[in-house]
Amino acid sequence: MTALMRKPWIWSFIATALVFLTTILVTGGASMAGLAQATLTFAAFSVIVGIGQMLVITLGPGNIDLSVPATMTLAGTVALKLMGVEDGMVVPGLLVAIGIGVLIGTGNYALIKLLRIPPIIATLSMSFVVQSTAIWTNRGLRIKPPPVLADFTTSTTAGIPNVAIIALILSAIVWVLLQKTVYGRWIAAIGQSIRAARMAGIPIDGVRFVTYVLCAIVASICGYLLASFSGGAALNMGSEYLLMSIAVVVIGGTAVAGGDSNVPGIWGASLFMFLVVSMLNTYGFGAGVRLILTGLIIIAVIMLAGGRTAGKR
Repeated sequence: MTALMRKPWIWSFIATALVFLTTILVTGGASMAGLAQATLTFAAFSVIVGIGQMLVITLGPGNIDLSVPATMTLAGTVALKLMGVEDGMVVPGLLVAIGIGVLIGTGNYALIKLLRIPPIIATLSMSFVVQSTAIWTNRGLRIKPPPVLADFTTSTTAGIPNVAIIALILSAIVWVLLQKTVYGRWIAAIGQSIRAARMAGIPIDGVRFVTYVLCAIVASICGYLLASFSGGAALNMGSEYLLMSIAVVVIGGTAVAGGDSNVPGIWGASLFMFLVVSMLNTYGFGAGVRLILTGLIIIAVIMLAGGRTAGKR
């Protein structure tokens, strides 16, 4: 038990359990099954964007992808427009969404490397370009998904939402990449000390490039699924996931200073954040209060977590 309590991800799950039990007590347990399924469904989207953002943050201080919401919007919009409500175009639509992620990730790192722009500025600039492209592509229309894709994203398998199953599969893939491959060792080494990683002969530019591309691909897949789940692509569909993608990474126990990722913690943090938002909605609090609370939670976690600092580099 002592060893378990030392795991950084355990606290997000403890917080989730406490909020879940509190909600059940307040509602008298009448909505327990529905709340559990809704929590898994909506938390899944935060998990998907969170694991991509986690990879970038693991690279070390200053690395963050602010183009995630715009990437989600453009991928969802273009994919649904290409599919044209035809069930036979589901796979081509997914491939196009992934291709958009590759292009955006490549563009992000090109700005960072070739123009030597700080990541936060480079990805913010890219987000304006991508969002403008989404507006031009969408032209104010809400594009509907193919019926089979809409049914899949809103259905369950063995009582588990399909989007949660996809999020679990993606999480497992990323966990394997980080824990069992050379790429995982390289990204951790770069985040811990980029100078030491360079002296060790690690291909820093290649690893960073792949990481930004992976983050954009994951965001594109999330946009593809979210647009299908929501019944159509909208220009503001990714807006709430900018802060959320960062919040679940920090609250989930990933080191803000880089070099230490935490896939299980993203699940705990995503479940926790949805339950908190759900509770605030129940009591009639607006979006402003939710954002303030999210910011306070992030500050509290950073202060309590301690851990590595940028000064170690």
